[in-house]
Amino acid sequence: MSETLIRAKKVSVGYGDNVILRQIDFEVAEGDFVCVVGPNGAGKSTLIKTILGLIKPHSGRVELCSGLTNSELGYMPQGMQFDTDFPASVEEVVMSGSLGRMRWRPFYGQKERELMKESLRKLRISKLQKRGFAELSGGQRQKVLLARALMASRRVLFLDEPSNNLDYKSKADFYALLKRLNAEEKLTIVMITHDVDVHDLIGNKVLALRDGGVWLGETAQYLEKIHEHC
Repeated sequence: MSETLIRAKKVSVGYGDNVILRQIDFEVAEGDFVCVVGPNGAGKSTLIKTILGLIKPHSGRVELCSGLTNSELGYMPQGMQFDTDFPASVEEVVMSGSLGRMRWRPFYGQKERELMKESLRKLRISKLQKRGFAELSGGQRQKVLLARALMASRRVLFLDEPSNNLDYKSKADFYALLKRLNAEEKLTIVMITHDVDVHDLIGNKVLALRDGGVWLGETAQYLEKIHEHC
């Protein structure tokens, strides 16, 4: 049985006095690929930011288990942008993902460079290393930003609607890459998605947010529930 990595216990989340999710409980296990779904305003991004420690819960607590630490949580936010006028190379963008754990060191070292090359190799985009980030296609940029997130974590990765603005082929390639990382690299993934078609719910589990509560279960169970109400 897989070990629990993240446990939410009676957690309520929101902004200011606005509570969006109330007294929710769920667990994410090692090796899970959880798709987070729900209508706009249901609290998907707010919940992820609360788990990451970027927002404090209104009540309850989020526990990191099995030796997991905040420094091992990778995050690819929604709509992440880099100034296209700034001449950043792919390798510079990817290495910037390690800034959170460099602490006082002002410059990248050999360790960061090796991790950068490893991340690019895992995503099979090593050929882009010396390219300028601004000259890449949308699909290539998403893969580079994923490599950046992998610099921060080899255990758990959070993605906020990463397929936004990708064409069909680029999205399919990106989803195939995520499934490979989950299956082959044993990377635990929690991904917010607005795509609820059967072909887009690519994880083994679904965390559905609705009416201030949550439902967590196998993807097949979720699809059955949807069909029951069609």
